Amino acid sequence: MLDTQFQDFAKSDWHFCSEDLREKIDQTIDAIYQPINNGVYRAGFATSQAAYEEGVTDLFNALNSWDEVLAKQRYLCGDKITEADWCMFTTLLRFDPVYYGHFKCNLRHIWDYTNLGNYLKELYQIPGVKETCNLDHIKQHYYISHNKINPTRIVPKGPIIDLESPHDRDKLG
Repeated sequence: MLDTQFQDFAKSDWHFCSEDLREKIDQTIDAIYQPINNGVYRAGFATSQAAYEEGVTDLFNALNSWDEVLAKQRYLCGDKITEADWCMFTTLLRFDPVYYGHFKCNLRHIWDYTNLGNYLKELYQIPGVKETCNLDHIKQHYYISHNKINPTRIVPKGPIIDLESPHDRDKLG
């Protein structure tokens, strides 16, 4: 929508949904939504062991798959950042500080994935992005607002996450 409806108001040359990639972007967003973006919630709000295990298994199968994709290409849809990357970014950013512990998505940390971890760092380090990310606020929101999951409303101090250390994504062009 920002690329099509509001381009006249844009203050940059960024385009995240170019016409030539629109179909691939939409397919990628669809491919990550259910197992990843929604998968953390399926696991976190599960009310049965079977539902939890299905959600967390789908989630990590998808993370493993996308880690392999990112071994071969810099971004989800190829060699340029698209809307699909920003859809993935929000879940990856919240993953280790919230979803790993609070939602029991704890088979692996994002930093344990060579490609996903570095991909997250690269997106975070794009000028102007980190200024919009407040991990303390994210943790406060999740740990305090979900009484049934965290009735004590204790917000953990960790984990310590270094999103500003070097990434290796430029090796892919």
